Amino acid sequence: MAARLDKAWPGLFLILVLFGTTIHAQPAPDPELRRLLIKAANDSSSFADRFDAEVWLTDMSGRLARQVPDTNERLQLLKQIHFEATKVDLYPELVLAVIDIESNFDRFAISSAGAIGLMQIMPFWLKEIGRPEDNLIVAQTNLRMGCTILKYYLDMENQDLIRGLARYNGSKGRRKYGDLVIDRLNRKWYRN
Repeated sequence: MAARLDKAWPGLFLILVLFGTTIHAQPAPDPELRRLLIKAANDSSSFADRFDAEVWLTDMSGRLARQVPDTNERLQLLKQIHFEATKVDLYPELVLAVIDIESNFDRFAISSAGAIGLMQIMPFWLKEIGRPEDNLIVAQTNLRMGCTILKYYLDMENQDLIRGLARYNGSKGRRKYGDLVIDRLNRKWYRN
């Protein structure tokens, strides 16, 4: 009997591998990630309900995982983006696309023009609003200012996305930046 099993084992193994990968193509959800998503969803005030929060955070977390590998950091950032975007009546996915183009989600990014952080905010704004002690590397500060500025420019351009994004980027009258953001929005961040 043992000799028959020894001879049959390679064939059984192959069958298990073939059928096992076919049956279980979808990996089981990471329990820790699920726990963190539920926690994030439960204490996030910008979502209509816990279910909406869990769905959005799960979807966007998967899309952002390559750029922000740490799960806790990624979920906190997504919650902040959602909160600041919805606070000023912007789609969070649009803000994600802007950040993706502006800084590749590097909160320490500094452009050649001196713009800082996730949404690449010019430091002169801190003095302009009487808050020179604020730090644009801090995600909440950067997102709050960036979302407010973006909303202002979109309103100024009567919601014309290309023109509003060009103003935000300092390239008024040109399409290149707006096209980049819209392409990233459509290819990566828009909910399918």
